[in-house]
Amino acid sequence: MAEHLDPRTGLPVVAMVGGGQLARMTHQAAIALGQSLRVLSTGPDESAALVAADVRLGDHRDLDALLAAAEGATVVTFDHEHVPTEHLRALEAAGHRVAPGPEALVHAQDKLVLRRALAAAGEPQPAWAEVTSTEEVAAFAARHGWPVVLKAPRGGYDGRGVFVVDGPDDTLELFGRYDVLLAEQRVPMVRELSALVARSPFGQVAVWPVVETVQRDGINTEVLAPAPGLDEGTATAAQELAVRVADRVGVVGVLAVELFETPDGVLVNELAMRPHNSGHWTIEGARTSQFEQHLRAVLDYPLGSTAMTAPVAVMANVLGGAAAEEGWAGPGLDERVHHLMAHWPDVRLHWYGKGQRPGRKLGHVTALGDDLDTVRARAVAAARYLADGVIDPAFAFESEHREPEH
Repeated sequence: MAEHLDPRTGLPVVAMVGGGQLARMTHQAAIALGQSLRVLSTGPDESAALVAADVRLGDHRDLDALLAAAEGATVVTFDHEHVPTEHLRALEAAGHRVAPGPEALVHAQDKLVLRRALAAAGEPQPAWAEVTSTEEVAAFAARHGWPVVLKAPRGGYDGRGVFVVDGPDDTLELFGRYDVLLAEQRVPMVRELSALVARSPFGQVAVWPVVETVQRDGINTEVLAPAPGLDEGTATAAQELAVRVADRVGVVGVLAVELFETPDGVLVNELAMRPHNSGHWTIEGARTSQFEQHLRAVLDYPLGSTAMTAPVAVMANVLGGAAAEEGWAGPGLDERVHHLMAHWPDVRLHWYGKGQRPGRKLGHVTALGDDLDTVRARAVAAARYLADGVIDPAFAFESEHREPEH
């Protein structure tokens, strides 16, 4: 089949399933490369649908909508992993190129499939078991101890579908909702890391520095690049592990290998086969962002340099806070953006255009520099101001320190 190109530009058309912020930032990268990004969005007000020129409305679970979005595209890729595996196979059977393909993507869709593949390859991971009853969880805990981490095999993200149970009684309600769960040992974790790699169909790979992901209530709040204090041996081992996993499962595109750092080394937690929150810092902090690299990879272009543009990069998510609550009487969003730019002129803002509600990922900020503590303080303060409308006193202007006149 001849490769489909946009007749207006002579360059590829990339169809991305999902209209969230990952598609929005991929669209920004596509603009610079001259590529056309088509977005399959569930509604016209989704993050990417607000900015992309070619938006097809439809559900990722609807095969007809997927086929229509893929028609005339050079390649089909994703901003989430929730497309049914059988639909991905149907797209391939219809002659469409899908990247990553269904045999790879299932390792990010189904945690039990991932655990079996890692076990077959002898890769490091927590002790685990497939469980279907309270008795099986208790037997697992007898071998590995309480508490036990239980996970829904499919569909969980940002802490959803993950349950820490302290005893058999805590599992009763879960088995009323799930037929099968993944049980994992709760490992003695030092911190969470992420190793980001891109792989092309040709087999070229590129890896970014390993980063630390700071979690709160199961949601990533900050990313520190490179991971502070990580010794060279462990960093290299994590990168090599990510490359081996990418090769083994045959991923095409960006792969985030989420890791637990333990006193004895690193263990694989989960995979994401798409641009990932742990890689947003690469937009300003690396020569090639994860979004551009994903496009390069799925189109089998040569991959770009992953070298950092500064010694330290910190990304802080803007999660809906006080300013997203009903009845907020403080400065509006546009006013807060004005103040952010005045107080932190070096911090780069990425706002996703999503409806505001408490706890929702609304955007992120990135700061670069030489000293981790300084850079981190600036990024966190800027993100907090957007979320809560509160200026950290360390960054307040002199006029903001004055007592109000009576």
